[in-house]
Amino acid sequence: MPIVFADLYSPSWDLVADIQILLHFHFMQNAYLAGTLVAITAGIVGYFMVLRSQSFAGHSLANVGFAGATGAVLFGIPAVIGLFVAGVCAAAGMQTLNLAERHSRQSDIAIGAVFTASLALGYLFIHLATAEYAASVYNILFGNILGINDTDVRIILWSTLVLLGILVVIARPLCFASLDPDVAAASGVPVRALAFGYLVLLALVVAVAVQVVGVLLIFALLVTPAAIAQYLTTRPGVAVGIAIILALGFTWLGLAVGYFTPY
Repeated sequence: MPIVFADLYSPSWDLVADIQILLHFHFMQNAYLAGTLVAITAGIVGYFMVLRSQSFAGHSLANVGFAGATGAVLFGIPAVIGLFVAGVCAAAGMQTLNLAERHSRQSDIAIGAVFTASLALGYLFIHLATAEYAASVYNILFGNILGINDTDVRIILWSTLVLLGILVVIARPLCFASLDPDVAAASGVPVRALAFGYLVLLALVVAVAVQVVGVLLIFALLVTPAAIAQYLTTRPGVAVGIAIILALGFTWLGLAVGYFTPY
């Protein structure tokens, strides 16, 4: 019978005591640390995804991660590597199809083609995998945040630092290209290179976040906080801050509810 923490610990009105109980076990400390890092990156990257009207592209890249992760499991390599490689290949495919159609942004046709191909590959890899490997598909789809170890936390931490460093460099031109790509291109901004680079960063976020929320739920963490933030303000800096705060709140609250209740 699984342990239900609600039977051992119950929340009270003493917030400090509740936090101490919540962070008593090392696996919960890892879960909160990893969840915090993923929420921060999802809030920032998700803002640009909504700003660029690329929610469908984000959803497709998340599902492309399913094929990458199942393929990695099948061939015995770390899932995060398969996720990132599949994401980069998908981004390159979208960009190639768009260049053929002379689009500066990802079209639904290009995204749909990559999306359906990735689902087919994912199903093929599951079919080829043994029952032991196929059992890990659930963790790929929905994540296993309570199973994150210290090595996973370090990987997520370094990936987050790399991603944030790149975003600091390209944030201004990416925002310009997202708001008015034609004027940005006329001003010398490499719009197409930024579009591809952003998709690669989005693939990195999906690869890092798969252990926390899975390839299906990362889309919700990318879109929901950013969409709410853009509804509340039109100032980019403020909107990014609100998106991060909301993503952190959703993640922290979800972990607390899962810890103190059987749900």
